Amino acid sequence: MTLGTLYFVGRGRGVRDAKMQEFYIITIFITSIAAVNYFAMATGFGVTDVMVGDEALTIYWARYTDWLFTTPLLLLDLSLLAGANRNTIATLIGLDVFMIGTGAIATFASTPATRIAWWGISTGALLVLLYVLVGTLSEKARSKSAEVASLFGTLRNLVIVLWLLYPVVWILGTEGTFGILPLYWETAAFMVLDLSAKVGFGVVLLRSRSVLESAVTPTAAPS
Repeated sequence: MTLGTLYFVGRGRGVRDAKMQEFYIITIFITSIAAVNYFAMATGFGVTDVMVGDEALTIYWARYTDWLFTTPLLLLDLSLLAGANRNTIATLIGLDVFMIGTGAIATFASTPATRIAWWGISTGALLVLLYVLVGTLSEKARSKSAEVASLFGTLRNLVIVLWLLYPVVWILGTEGTFGILPLYWETAAFMVLDLSAKVGFGVVLLRSRSVLESAVTPTAAPS
C-alpha cells in the first residue's frame, strides 16, 4: 500500500488542472489510509478477540476502519469519472457506509445467528449499491467520451467482481459460519482483495492523463 501511495504521488507530479488533481489526491488517500491500517494490524494494535459462544475469534478490526474511509473514496473516484451529480454520490456513499457499518456489527456480534443476520443486511446493502453503480452511474458515464466510458466500465467491473468476493471470504472464513478458510488464509485473501481493489484500481485509473483530462472537460462529452 505504501509503494502504491508513492507511485501515485509520482504519477501526480506536474498535474496542474485542479479537477484532474482530485483523482490523484483521492487515490493517494485511499492507499495511505490502507497502509496505516495495515500497519496497525501488523503491530497488533488493530486486532482484538471477540467471544462467540465459548469460542474466542481473532478479529482484525482495523480492516473496518480502513474500509469505512477508503471505499467511499473509491466510489468518489468512480463518481467523478462518470460526472455523477451530488444525489447519486450521496446515495452511493450512504449505502457504502451502511454496508461497512453493518458488516462491522456482524463481526462483533456474540452469537452465530446474529452474526449471519447482520452479514445478510450488509450484503443486501452491497447489492443495492452495485445496482446503483451498474444503473444510474453507468448511464451517466455513457454520456462521456468513448475513452472515459471505457475506463469507467473497466473500473466498475473491477469493483463489482472484487467487492462481491468480500462477503464470500467473510462467510467462508473464521468470522462466518463455515470456517473453511483458517485465519491465515482468510487474512491473506482479504489482503489480496484490498491490494487489487485499491492499488490495482488506482493504477488503472491514473494510467492515462489524457483520459482524465477528457473526463473533466465538459466539451469532451459526445453528443
